[in-house]
Amino acid sequence: MTYNNTLVTGGSNLSGIVYRITIVQVLVVIFLSVNFLQLTTIFKKDFFYRTMRYILFANTLIADCMTLLVSNLLVILLNFQVTMQVWLCLMFYFELSLHNFITPVTLTAMTLERYVAICMPLRHGELCSTRRALHSILIIHALSSIPFIVIISALFSSVTVRFSIEYVLCSVEVTAFYNWQRYLRSVICQFYFLIMCIIIVFCYVKITKVAKAASGESKKSTSKGLRTVVLHAFQLLLCLINLLCPLIESALYQIDFMLLHHVRYINFIIFGLAPRCLSPLIYGLRDEKFVHELKYNAFCGLHRKRSVLKQKIIVG
Repeated sequence: MTYNNTLVTGGSNLSGIVYRITIVQVLVVIFLSVNFLQLTTIFKKDFFYRTMRYILFANTLIADCMTLLVSNLLVILLNFQVTMQVWLCLMFYFELSLHNFITPVTLTAMTLERYVAICMPLRHGELCSTRRALHSILIIHALSSIPFIVIISALFSSVTVRFSIEYVLCSVEVTAFYNWQRYLRSVICQFYFLIMCIIIVFCYVKITKVAKAASGESKKSTSKGLRTVVLHAFQLLLCLINLLCPLIESALYQIDFMLLHHVRYINFIIFGLAPRCLSPLIYGLRDEKFVHELKYNAFCGLHRKRSVLKQKIIVG
């Protein structure tokens, strides 16, 4: 890698860049800490890591953490104009693309799990076992890797092998030399989200029918499942906006580079960082069992830190 003191901001001063990067680092640390606490809560309790819903939830948390780490690193490198060879940039892009798709695909799987739990309760234990959950995660990873394979195949169909050892600023623009490659990326995103939206709408309609026919405790459970599906639809919308951001940025790249820089920074915070923590946190806080364990782990952690601090003071 090489380092160039000319910043990618198109004339912005160093202090402005450092200020922006500092804000991002604070947010990333906070969001990663919250996600890590939720992951710890899941893996500490047998009931959680043996239940399909929570296994899939953990999969989204891991994907979100990986997205936060990789995207944060790329933002730092891009802002300070650190170049790298294309093959290394493509490895980063693979990680980012994979985990960007894992989250919405997993949300769709979680919606299907709620559909089975409410509309097919007698088969829920069979279809949503721990073994099936692990198989589902493998399928989710396979489906999420397809967009990268297609995009990279299109890229190398139009460049020479020598391109992979050239030095570039690592951004999504590296994967598209021609407009048709950008359109291809857009079509793939739209196709995936069309399928996901169809599945979520189907589950919503089916659960709504069951909710109307249900009564008493069953109606309460069904209504909660319906609200969960709506939340998944909202999470999916945020993921869609995040995946479409590069397409908007590619268009701005042709018009105004300074505007692109500001829009990219805002998009990264609002649609890249925030949903990766707030969305799963809201989902987790709606679950009474999970909230109880989450509070227990959080307060126990604080209590242990205070105890260690008191011991150090006493010994000192």
